[in-house]
Amino acid sequence: MKQESSSVTVHILDKDYRIACDAGEREALLNSVRFLDAKMREIRDNGKVIGTDRIAVMAALNLAHELLGQKTQKETSAQSAGKRIRMLQEKIEVALNATNQLEL
Repeated sequence: MKQESSSVTVHILDKDYRIACDAGEREALLNSVRFLDAKMREIRDNGKVIGTDRIAVMAALNLAHELLGQKTQKETSAQSAGKRIRMLQEKIEVALNATNQLEL
């Protein structure tokens, strides 16, 4: 079933933006807006970056960095888990082969 799209007006760093959004995604959009607004205000309040465009770019770079860091950490964890699983499989195979040898 197709969701109906509507416009939502959001407020980010003292500016209003009108964004098309599916009805079922409205709450997620508003959560994202609150998160982005907080990040942008944090950057602005540090006073090192001036201008809405520059603040938005810095926020985007910070968020991209965090996202890629989490992705790398997740991939590393998955590789580590895969290695541990392979080691356990080898131990199980050795134990099963030893049991089979005893039965013969």
